Amino acid sequence: MDEKQEIAGFDDDMKEIFDSYLVESKEILDRVSLDLLALEKNPANAELLNTIFRGVHTLKGTSSFLGFNQMTELTHSGEDLLNKLRKGELVADRNIIDVLIEVHGAATVLLQRIESRDLQPVDLSTILAKLQTAMQQQPAAPQTENIPQGKKDSTPHVPEPFEVKHQRTADSTIRVDIDRLDDLMNLVGELVLARNRLAQATQSLLEKYERIEMSKHIADVSSQIDFVTTELQMAVMKTRMVPIEKVFNGLPLLARDLMRTTGKEVDLQIYGKETELDKSIIEELNDPLIHMVRNAIDHGIEMPEERKKNGKPQQGIVVVNAERDGNYILITMEDDGRGMDAEQIKQKAIEKGLISEAQAKEMSTADILNLIFIPGFSTKHEATNVSGRGVGMDVVKTNIAKLKGIVEIDSEVGKGTIIILKVPLTLAIIQGLLMKVVDEIFAVPLSAVLEIISIQPGDIYTIQGREVIRLRDVVLPLARMSDIIGHSKDATTSRNSYVVVVGWAEKRIGLLVDSLQGQKEVVIKSLGNYLGNVPGIAGSTILGDGSVILVIDVGQFIELFARHFGKVA
Repeated sequence: MDEKQEIAGFDDDMKEIFDSYLVESKEILDRVSLDLLALEKNPANAELLNTIFRGVHTLKGTSSFLGFNQMTELTHSGEDLLNKLRKGELVADRNIIDVLIEVHGAATVLLQRIESRDLQPVDLSTILAKLQTAMQQQPAAPQTENIPQGKKDSTPHVPEPFEVKHQRTADSTIRVDIDRLDDLMNLVGELVLARNRLAQATQSLLEKYERIEMSKHIADVSSQIDFVTTELQMAVMKTRMVPIEKVFNGLPLLARDLMRTTGKEVDLQIYGKETELDKSIIEELNDPLIHMVRNAIDHGIEMPEERKKNGKPQQGIVVVNAERDGNYILITMEDDGRGMDAEQIKQKAIEKGLISEAQAKEMSTADILNLIFIPGFSTKHEATNVSGRGVGMDVVKTNIAKLKGIVEIDSEVGKGTIIILKVPLTLAIIQGLLMKVVDEIFAVPLSAVLEIISIQPGDIYTIQGREVIRLRDVVLPLARMSDIIGHSKDATTSRNSYVVVVGWAEKRIGLLVDSLQGQKEVVIKSLGNYLGNVPGIAGSTILGDGSVILVIDVGQFIELFARHFGKVA
């Protein structure tokens, strides 16, 4: 029986072991990648060597138990090389680190195949031959200064971006299937809706029977249920949270590979690894961050000679930071490279037929910089293995849009570029802004709201048949919500209104509404099979008084608007 048949034939007990193997193996490979980078900076660190050896040994043992022969063979050979390093028979020079990193890459590919049940044999002959050659290498003296006897090792501390802090998982920790957490979150969502209705009913009761003692008791009970429901909601949401470190851990190895490929010198600094997000959101952030780092190093950071000529340090800096901002996470990537030339981007977009010269004249600098998110756009004249095919930043926009997030970009020629991703902590239960249009109430996710402004009828202009307002230095297209729901324009033309500025990825638009009804926790429900998918509508939710309102899908709404009325900001 081959490996693929063995997996397919797993019973429930073995499936649980297989799932645990995948989780544990990913954790081991994550740790090993960081440890190898730290070992490259400090090859004489015996503790690091022992830690790497233990990880590879564990991976070999579990792979052997489950019958994954190629993974067993690869890790066994890697273990042999590590053992020679531990015994002092070899020194972890650059060549050996390169080989070990290749072993890590091959193990990652094998694990991905195992996870997808694709166990067709992988050609490991090249990497196994490199391992054998490395083991036959003549031992070299460590490139360290002689340390006088009796003095402590003065080896500098490993910088924070590559520092590894291992956290032991407590014996009390258990792994829970994500589907169970989804079911639990759905039940909590129903409870939140019921709590909101109870709070509304209690308020009505108090207003009607203020002096009756029983109504006060009911209010106390309602308040307690409200408190417990909120605590339960937060606890369930927290069980789905995982540190963004799981995504960040792969970036240093990527940066090292890019430095070797491009010949550039880069100091990748990573902060905020402990920041937590919903697991489903974490998974969507991996590709955007990879492309952002790749873009920063290949496009942004200059060659050492060019940097020196321009009065910069030879080593460029790329800083990645994650931090919580209320119910959102801000992920910032900043580099001190050459920056983006808005004029060059504009000319390239005109050459490729992405925009006309007339459109280019109307565009602000921010609009021009956002052109890099168009599929297929690239300022490079030749495509390489690193970039130049125009697929990188499009992936950033697409994935962040899926998460109902926002992308902001700013750049200065000669100074560098900063890209900010703003994504919600969770997509299950969200904060919504309630907007009233004539007699209808709509909800829009608060995570998509950039700002709210009060306007008078005279603040609205018409350009080429489109209604717009001027917001600082940007011309912002308006979507008149009364038109969308089928009411006459006169309904909101003759009085003061509000513009809710919303964003989706790099796009912006203003929603013209009559009034604002405050913020509410919104549990988005499907419209059901009868209505199906309505373009621009994410679903519905139930207010405390039992009324059902629609929740706007900002991404779809902006796309529909652009399709019918032209460019958005």
